[in-house]
Amino acid sequence: MKTATTKTGAAVALLIFGLVAADAASAQTTEPPKEGGTGQASGTGRSKTMEGMDHSQMDHSHMDHTQMEKSQMDQSGMDHSQMNHAGDGQVQGAKPAPQQGKPSMDHSMGQAMGGMDGMGGMGHDMKMGPMQGGSPPPDARDPDAYAEGTSFARLPGNEMNDEMRFGRILLDKFEYAKGDGEHGQNLDADAWYGNDYNKAWFKAEGERRGGHLQSLRTEALWDRTFATFWSTQLGVRHDSGGGDSRNWLAFGVRGLAPYWFDTEATAYWSGGRLAARFNVRYELLFTQQLILEPEVEANLYSRADPARGVGSGLSDLELGLRLRYEIRRQFAPYVGVTWARNFGDTADYARERRERNKNTQIVAGVRIWF
Repeated sequence: MKTATTKTGAAVALLIFGLVAADAASAQTTEPPKEGGTGQASGTGRSKTMEGMDHSQMDHSHMDHTQMEKSQMDQSGMDHSQMNHAGDGQVQGAKPAPQQGKPSMDHSMGQAMGGMDGMGGMGHDMKMGPMQGGSPPPDARDPDAYAEGTSFARLPGNEMNDEMRFGRILLDKFEYAKGDGEHGQNLDADAWYGNDYNKAWFKAEGERRGGHLQSLRTEALWDRTFATFWSTQLGVRHDSGGGDSRNWLAFGVRGLAPYWFDTEATAYWSGGRLAARFNVRYELLFTQQLILEPEVEANLYSRADPARGVGSGLSDLELGLRLRYEIRRQFAPYVGVTWARNFGDTADYARERRERNKNTQIVAGVRIWF
């Protein structure tokens, strides 16, 4: 029995030696692959040499693998995709039949992975959507739908800051003025109440000279925000003092222009008359409390109004420069200087009343808001 086993081992070793020699001869006679090729020629030749062999009948227990050279076992050039491991009776290149009790394995990874290009024939047909930005999809849910119809009126105290209502009263100019033989008081006040989008706004601006009200302009407006830092104002204006009273419809815009210029531009209409008023001011901060504020204001009219001493075109222009110190943000005394001039028919009406058309005055007052 021992002799038979020894003879069988010798026969197996002799057979393996013959296969290795035949494989080496086939590798020498086979044309090497061209540069940049896939090496399929040599791999195909080797697979044909070993095709049809049944390794399950071989006894490898007496083989000394330590004596085999690595060069003989180098299979880096073999193309395993061309080898038929299915056994006898199958055509080379055909899919092997699934074994009973085992799942069928399909090595066509390109189909399993979706056809990814650039990875050995495998590919994923993947499409990445935009991560941020862009228009919402047509079926996007309304962000207000989470409220399910519940309004702030039913949940008192839960309003967002931009929906909460606030109010302020501002005495921007409450001052005494003296110069060029005149003295008197000036008033410029604003008051508003509402939220960040809608406000009820009230304005008053007037002058008092020699104990008499020279002019007073009051406006009641609805202020509606339409852009960042900007709002429209729609309402009425009433002129009194210094002649007959006048009522106007008012429409304008106010807000912060580039470089933080506080700007107001308002148009008025009254019985076929048009008027416009422009006011621009800027705050120059020397410190957080010491602030210099230059200001420019102009008034224009389409038609002359002798009853109020107003001419057509550019009626008057006023420049002001005030330096205030904010003891608190709500309380700031100031001093300054103003220069005013009348133009056109307005200057003629002023001369008829023996009034000056140019005035330079020193002012002192206080700015208060609460």
